[in-house]
Amino acid sequence: MKKSSRDYIFVVIQFLLFGAYSLDLFFPLAIPKYMATLGIVIAIIGATIAVLTVFELKTNLTVFPTPTEKAVLLTNGFFRFSRHPIYSGILMFVFGFAFYNYSTYKLLISVFLLFWFYLKSIYEEEQLSQKFKEYKAYKEKVGRFFPKI
Repeated sequence: MKKSSRDYIFVVIQFLLFGAYSLDLFFPLAIPKYMATLGIVIAIIGATIAVLTVFELKTNLTVFPTPTEKAVLLTNGFFRFSRHPIYSGILMFVFGFAFYNYSTYKLLISVFLLFWFYLKSIYEEEQLSQKFKEYKAYKEKVGRFFPKI
């Protein structure tokens, strides 16, 4: 599928948010130590999910929301639990790491990333629905970022 200007806008803003996350401004987050410890555990799990999903994607991998021409619909592995497991892993990492660092600023950027990934996933799912007729049934069974309960 052909990339549009929206693809590039989504990716540029995503990477700007990643850059902003690497900074640390504002006052520290006032949370108990056990929450910071839980934060690093969640961050490690999230990073692991994101990295392993990259390997699952193989030739389907692209930073753009529009799927590649040779893309196939994956519904196994982490994709059994989440339609966007890389986003899920990144979100777990950024929120968890924000708590671990007691960082109000990183927490704020994490919220912006959540919002941005939500918008990006809407566009991505429009593209996937056009490419794969079975995407609608998959979408009904599997949660966007986290498993349906």
